[in-house]
Amino acid sequence: MSVFVTRDETLPPAYSQALESHALPPLWTALHVLLPKERVTAAVPHRWSWREARPLLHEAARLVPIEQAERRVLVLENPGLKGMYRITSTLFAGLQVILPGETAPSHHHTPAALRLIVEGEGAFTTVDGIKCTMERGDFIITPPMRWHDHGHEGATPVVWLDGLDIPLVRAFDASWVSPLRPARVPEPASDAAQAEFRWPWRATRGALEGLAASTPKDRPVTRAYVTLTGAPPVATMGADAHWLRPGERARAGRSTAGRVFHVIEGRGRSRIGETELAWEPGDTFVAPPWHWIQHDNGSAGEPACLFSFNDEPAIRALGLWQEERP
Repeated sequence: MSVFVTRDETLPPAYSQALESHALPPLWTALHVLLPKERVTAAVPHRWSWREARPLLHEAARLVPIEQAERRVLVLENPGLKGMYRITSTLFAGLQVILPGETAPSHHHTPAALRLIVEGEGAFTTVDGIKCTMERGDFIITPPMRWHDHGHEGATPVVWLDGLDIPLVRAFDASWVSPLRPARVPEPASDAAQAEFRWPWRATRGALEGLAASTPKDRPVTRAYVTLTGAPPVATMGADAHWLRPGERARAGRSTAGRVFHVIEGRGRSRIGETELAWEPGDTFVAPPWHWIQHDNGSAGEPACLFSFNDEPAIRALGLWQEERP
């Protein structure tokens, strides 16, 4: 992280002391940090291995009761942002596990949340009383200030990837959560009711497969998750599903948005800036802002499918969007 220098050593010490005592630091000592000539971020490209994280997550489920944890999550913390509980400067990510028979209490909060189901079946999340079933690869959102809880009616643990805009909301001093209340038994799920909050992977995968068949080989196959009105899933975060054809190498350029990727199917490699990351199903990796992104599907004869979420809607709303294409 950049360190501010608040004293100008060329000034008389008594004057510098007077500035400090009146909370009037000179801008010229820190201007190069506040307005750097090159885009910089403390976040670094990184991959979290599912093979390594999975046993630790299941051990957490054994060691920490849901009543103690409220939400049993292991945070995907960027090594460049140690101690900050962030995967990029504006995004939070974590892996959450729930066991059969457990219920996570209901609450609502100012940060928006999205979820990508990683493993297991039989769990559900309830948003404003609407029960959304959780199946592997499903994408589910919880917009800000919506009451939500989680339950599990199945037989094996269920894990999902959480993405939230907590760091961004905290930057506005707007992060808040309600007192907990017991989860209520939800009404049976219906596809029509769930459509506001849930995108089933089965339908998304089918759409990607069809898109791949009609998309020229030199163009990436990406399908954005949008609401019924065509808007991003939540106001601050976008999400996409990517299909990499066998042997495909796709360059996605770079932009002022940070992006978190999760591997649903396939094996391959991604180059994020100067860092090369190998991945397999269940892995999660991050591309900080203004890093060139290239995906390479190394699966012999098989497609690869990636899910990603980003802060692009917030970046665009703030007038900070910029991108470069290869």
